Amino acid sequence: MVLKIGLPSKGRLHDDCLGWLAGAGLDISRAGSARGYAARAEGIDGVEPVLLSAGEIPRELAAGRVHLGITGLDMVEEKLLPGEASLVARLGFGYATLVLAVPGAWADVTTLDDFDEVCGQFRARHGARLRIATKYHTLTRRFLSDFGVADYQLVDSQGATEGTVKNETSEAVADITSTGSTLRANHLRILEDGVILRSEACLFQSSAAEVTPTAQRALNLLKAGISS
Repeated sequence: MVLKIGLPSKGRLHDDCLGWLAGAGLDISRAGSARGYAARAEGIDGVEPVLLSAGEIPRELAAGRVHLGITGLDMVEEKLLPGEASLVARLGFGYATLVLAVPGAWADVTTLDDFDEVCGQFRARHGARLRIATKYHTLTRRFLSDFGVADYQLVDSQGATEGTVKNETSEAVADITSTGSTLRANHLRILEDGVILRSEACLFQSSAAEVTPTAQRALNLLKAGISS
């Protein structure tokens, strides 16, 4: 079995991944159509690129169907259990931050202590928990638990999370952002201590994938290229 590497299939992250791998001695190119999902590797023998969406890569790592995968730290921290994959390298691109944001009109709510108090007041007033829209249930729940915030409910959002407050399907959001401009455009403000996770593109190694001698040789060469 060859060394299988899961890579984002398109976009800026795809291009940046290919550039980073080329610097480690592994050249990846598409085989056939530019829109196809077949790819080939040159520079290190025994490597098979697997083009996937960034969100699929954690699943493939956990299942052991790829040995390595490049995706956001946020994706792996959200979707994988501890020990299912190990961090090989931070790649220095694909930066984004998962944050807790509230309506800009909440002028007196600037910290998590303020937010916790608002959650209690909301339930007393409405008889229901304050809603936080997010795609990141695991990370958000862990973060709020660490700060002792408990009186809330998470609302699943698979679309434009930042629009849920305006649409009255949530009172706050936990969302990923690069510059904060989309949050500001939707009249949302990040809490002063509301950074849940600082993410970037990372190379991960699966704990479940079978490593044959061929795959191990390729892995050793790639890691040597990364460290050189």
